[in-house]
Amino acid sequence: MNCDVCGKKGARIRHITRSYGKGANLLVIESIPEVTCPHCQESYFTAETLHELERIKLHRNNMAQKKNISVATFAQAS
Repeated sequence: MNCDVCGKKGARIRHITRSYGKGANLLVIESIPEVTCPHCQESYFTAETLHELERIKLHRNNMAQKKNISVATFAQAS
């Protein structure tokens, strides 16, 4: 696959997890296809993926499955 940023061959699709919102409005979307390029180091979503993410966020009550998750806060050592 060609990279849309640098145009070189070798871009790959990897599946990632992203969170949107916070607290009671937190939505976690798994298995999002992200294009990554080993040449220019860019990572990006296609227009089709962005449209689907917006659709999922818009219809989250019908599409999302409620799960209990653990949440940790990163604290730097002093």
